[in-house]
Amino acid sequence: MNRSPKPYSDPYVAGVGLGAVLLGSYVLVGRGLGASGAFSSVVAAGAALTMGTERASSSAAMSPYLTHGFTSPLHDWLVLELLGAAVGGFLSAYFAGRLKVRMERGAHITSRSRLVWAVFGGVLMGFGAKLARGCTSGQALTGGALLSVGSWIFIATCFAAAYLLSPFAKRLWL
Repeated sequence: MNRSPKPYSDPYVAGVGLGAVLLGSYVLVGRGLGASGAFSSVVAAGAALTMGTERASSSAAMSPYLTHGFTSPLHDWLVLELLGAAVGGFLSAYFAGRLKVRMERGAHITSRSRLVWAVFGGVLMGFGAKLARGCTSGQALTGGALLSVGSWIFIATCFAAAYLLSPFAKRLWL
């Protein structure tokens, strides 16, 4: 089936939709959105599986994730949310005709460099998420909606950093 892809969604409509999802998560589940905590839950469950729950829960780094009989990452709201986002993204790409294996990159960067920078950026974002006690979605969406001062400082810092780094990234893509 060779069909042309559908146009991307209007960003304002998508923003309102994201706000509705955030409101729905508070109403239905009593929690906001986020992603980095899901990775911590999976790592903690893996540690409990390999080391045993007693030994893993005695570790200072793992104890918050293994309290109250937590043994499966599927018992964590954030893990289920992230799985839903992955399945939803896959289905959205399929129905829009955009489901393909490809690497988008600029004219002045090789595929290998693109992968190295992507991994470096992902690791840096993950490290920053642990330092900030929340990822971009948790800090900006959930914290911003709750009018958290720290989250608004985080949002402003993200926009400032993106503005400062955009000339560097733009040179690689043009």
